[in-house]
Amino acid sequence: MFRVRVARQPDPLWETVLSLTLLGSSDARAVLGPWRAQAREALRGLPRPQLRLLRQLVPPVGDFPDFLTPAEASQGVEAGMDVVLSTPRSRLRRELAPLPGASSWASPLAAGDDEALVLLGDALSAYHETVIAPYASQMQALVDAERAVCARSVLDHSGEGLLDRLGPTMRWKPPVLEVDYPVRHEIRLNGRGLLLLPSAFCWRVPVTLVDPSLPPVLVYPVSRNLEWWAGPGGHGSEILANLLGRTRAACLKVIESGCTTGEMARRVGATASSASQHATTLREAGLITSTRQANEMIHTLTPLGTELLRLNPTSALAR
Repeated sequence: MFRVRVARQPDPLWETVLSLTLLGSSDARAVLGPWRAQAREALRGLPRPQLRLLRQLVPPVGDFPDFLTPAEASQGVEAGMDVVLSTPRSRLRRELAPLPGASSWASPLAAGDDEALVLLGDALSAYHETVIAPYASQMQALVDAERAVCARSVLDHSGEGLLDRLGPTMRWKPPVLEVDYPVRHEIRLNGRGLLLLPSAFCWRVPVTLVDPSLPPVLVYPVSRNLEWWAGPGGHGSEILANLLGRTRAACLKVIESGCTTGEMARRVGATASSASQHATTLREAGLITSTRQANEMIHTLTPLGTELLRLNPTSALAR
């Protein structure tokens, strides 16, 4: 239990694969509808063979191959793609076999055919670049906010507090974490630890790898508002923005849950140096306090900053 970690950033390949499962459905219209409409329009420019392969590899219902979401993708999409395209043939055959109709379309890929692997690499890269990468900063903001809440749970309620707050689809019943899942699936950690991966494109219930022998990871839906995909902007109150300036007001809002200077920069779309200057101004105004931890500066609101946000709600600047 004490080896539970929360990922520092979205996993590009998990987000790619999970978004594919949602693209053809009508679930989550309010939360994912605007993204889905933009994605479908953008994907019109992708070659049909690429889209057809992705739809076959990632059906809207049921399992998809574990080799599409390697742990190395945490180091970036290119690192993850290198591992995907280096998957041993024996594993390709094993994980592709259960897919619907695999015997008719998956044979070249299962055999490690060079042309089939090139098609797979091009398809994943093009899809990610087209419909996932444009929302990288928004997804990072969601993960940053989730990590801040998780950290407070640990500080307030010890390590078990982190697992206790994961409901309602997950329930911590020591020493077992029960998860709502469409099929019975048991993973014994045996001292390996568990990576919790907040995801913008995981919907309703958590998901994990099919093979329990792989490094344990639990991908779960992150909290998001209806405008998560749009980033800073929208039609909320302009009062705080008029008072502080839009970017500085956005900085104050994202500091609400606690964040580092780098996290703040990503979430408001500013450079690191600009975010640092905004933090200095907010600190000098008595709205935030900053504490250095190792090589990072962690910012939190002062009571005055909290009261200012309370009196001036700004849905336009929400995470």
